[in-house]
Amino acid sequence: MHQRVIRQVIVLGLVAIFGIVGMQTYWVATTWNLNDTEFSQKVQLALYEVARQLADANESDLPSRDIVRQRTSNYFIVNIESEINAARLEAIMQQELIRLGLDIPFEYAIFDCTSDQMAYGGYCQATTDVSTVVNPPTEGYLPPDENLLYYFGVKFPTRTGYIWQKMQLVVFLSVILLVTVAFFAYSLIIILRQRRLATMQKDFIDNMTHEFKTPLSTIRIAASVFMRDDNVQKDRRLTRYARLIHEQYERLNKQVEKVLQISKIERGNFEIKKERVDLNAIFPPIISSAQARVEDAGGELAVEFPESALTVLADPLHLSNILYNLLDNAIKYSGQAPNIRVSGTVVGRTFVISVADRGPGIAPEHQEKLFEKFYRIPTGDVHDVKGFGLGLYYVAHICRSHGWPIKVESKLGQGTIFTIRIPLLSVTKVATPARHE
Repeated sequence: MHQRVIRQVIVLGLVAIFGIVGMQTYWVATTWNLNDTEFSQKVQLALYEVARQLADANESDLPSRDIVRQRTSNYFIVNIESEINAARLEAIMQQELIRLGLDIPFEYAIFDCTSDQMAYGGYCQATTDVSTVVNPPTEGYLPPDENLLYYFGVKFPTRTGYIWQKMQLVVFLSVILLVTVAFFAYSLIIILRQRRLATMQKDFIDNMTHEFKTPLSTIRIAASVFMRDDNVQKDRRLTRYARLIHEQYERLNKQVEKVLQISKIERGNFEIKKERVDLNAIFPPIISSAQARVEDAGGELAVEFPESALTVLADPLHLSNILYNLLDNAIKYSGQAPNIRVSGTVVGRTFVISVADRGPGIAPEHQEKLFEKFYRIPTGDVHDVKGFGLGLYYVAHICRSHGWPIKVESKLGQGTIFTIRIPLLSVTKVATPARHE
């Protein structure tokens, strides 16, 4: 993942987080305001009806305006301009609050004009069930109004809790959303941390492989000089050791080159230089080298190609590496005596090349992962076949860069077939396939 993509992920992630939190905050605030407005309106309607009934009982008229005044969010003053009976007031108050669905405790006080103070009435529950009526440990303070004479005040101490209780679903969903956002943020942090560790690992591998190049070159030169020495050639044991050193150099050098190629692919400076390529000029040296390896192992390599000039548009180096990797893979996984078949056929304007082996086969659950980087089929603690799991990843990337479809067919115990379809530029002559074994 490139640095630019990482930045985009971070920016989009932060925008998403702030957007979600902002929308949820707005939703909660809006819901609170709606419930608060509804609460105030219901209280004012209930108190107005209480004032009207008290006025009717006193056979008096209500003031023309400002009957119910909201002093604070939970404190209301009701002006009726007539005497107030405390018992009747409490009963009517409970009745009206219940009628409007406000099952909420309240406390009230009646203004006493003789003492010029609010006479505390009590703390009540808006319910007809007397057993639920509770009294606070201390009397609440309800401030008077200097401009009125006959009035009473009503306070709702639990207003905030009442509104939150009505918003239980909103609060629950908000908590879930916040947990989700927190998990997303945590995941983003973990991704960035893993990205940093992956970058450190890749840099280490790159540096390590580059550092290997110098000693490998020295080993190659020393092995070549060693093998050409007359005294060494006369000694069979020294000759065998010299050949062993050179073989191990070749093996290690190929692995290092493979890692370097994968590193170029991941850095994005990997280039495909396409040109007209004759397949009959590319494949024979690779097949000849593979045939020698197979024969040394006591196996058999069958080759079947059309005897015609087949021209394709491809990068010759990477095209050669594709076939080399597929053959190397088939040889390594075919057991003690490899039995491999390489075939190429012309289908319309397409050249179809297949590399088949008679190895143990691949289970279906592993076939889709074969082209993943570093993936190797689990074999427990047994590692008979050495490798990094980069060969097929490289092959898949080259095929994808050229636009060539590649597929794998395999059954357990019946071997594996890799097939690549390459568009042809020209076919000089399509002859009857010749079989070489």
